[in-house]
This record gives sequence, structure tokens and C-alpha cells, in this order.
Amino acid sequence: MKTRKYEAVIFDLDGTLLNTLEDLMDSVNYALKTLGMSERTYEEIRSFVGNGLGKLVERAVPDGKDNPEYEKAFGLVREYYKIHCNDKTDLYPGVKELLRKLKEQNFKMAIVSNKYHEGVQELKAQYFKDIIEVAVGEQEAEGIRKKPAPDMVFEALEQLGISKEKAVYVGDSEVDIATAANTEMDCIAVEWGFRTRKEQELAGGKVFAKTPEEVLTLLYL
Repeated sequence: MKTRKYEAVIFDLDGTLLNTLEDLMDSVNYALKTLGMSERTYEEIRSFVGNGLGKLVERAVPDGKDNPEYEKAFGLVREYYKIHCNDKTDLYPGVKELLRKLKEQNFKMAIVSNKYHEGVQELKAQYFKDIIEVAVGEQEAEGIRKKPAPDMVFEALEQLGISKEKAVYVGDSEVDIATAANTEMDCIAVEWGFRTRKEQELAGGKVFAKTPEEVLTLLYL
């Protein structure tokens, strides 16, 4: 019988469990077009995501926060995304099966995302109800710093009632790799998300999964 290396799995959301990129791109481009700014390409949006909606808008708007229209753009993106966050979003192939097997094998699971907290709860309810117990979104107003700070992961671990030594972090970006390092947790970088294997290696990634099925094998000795 195989020996488990971990008791819990902490998942990033966007680019790891859900492909949200097209809805994010549509939301950003709606705001840019409304304000008479040049729209962004799929590849540009892919490179901009990972640090929350505010940073995505800052990177998409010319001159970022120095642009006098930044706050207006952020408001437009947020309002549009609230309505259209699930138009094109879906689970990555194989993720549903992975989560089902983890549940069957009694792994504890949590989501930690820099997406705004209410949005994370809505997506959890739609896609992960009765499967993933805990979901933590952006709550900086409550003093919980966003990733790559370790705060959100510590919050999730506390809610799960488990130590960091018994958990592994699974994500797709340099932000996730840094988050795991800052939390002093093992990390599995998934290759199907918003970053390439090369980008993950440059960010310090050491353990990789090409498919959701491969994630499961990495949880055992």
C-alpha cells in the first residue's frame, strides 16, 4: 500500500482548477474599449494575471496607476466581471476527476485565490460544492495579505485544522511558487495553466505535473 506524503492539498484557483482567462480578458477589454484605450491580446492578459484584479488592471491600462482613468477602469472591470465571470470559464480537463479521487481518499482541500473573496465563494459554490471545504479570497481589508505573502494559506490551513508540514500547495504561476516558498510548503507546479514550464522553472519551480492525474501520484511516496 502506498504511503501518503500529505494530508491536505491547497489549490490556486485561476489557471490551476479553472480556466478563467477569456472572461478576464473580456472584462478588461470592455473597460479599455469603454475608455477609448487599446484592447489587450490573449497573450498579454495571460502574462498580466496572478496578482489579483487590481494588478491585472494596472498592467493592462497604459501607465498603470499613474493613468488618471485607472480607478474608473478598475471599477468597470470589476462590475463587468461580476456579471460575466462565468460566461466562458470552466474546469480544466481532468480536474473534476482529480478532486473526486482526492475526496474519496480523504484528503482535505482548500482554495486560495487573489480573486476578490465574494467571487471565490461564488465559484466554489458552483464548481466545488461538497468537494472542497475551504475557500479563501482577497481579504486585505481584514489584514490578510494577498499571495505571495503566506497569510491566505495560513488562514486556509487554520480553517482546515492542519499544519503546513502535512499539506502541499498546487498552483501554476510564479506567484504560487513564491507563495509556497514563503509559507515553507512543498509545491507542485501544474503545466496546463497560465504559465509555461520554462516560466515556472525560472521562478524556482522544482516539482511539476503535466496532468491532473499526475498531481495525485505526487501525493504519495
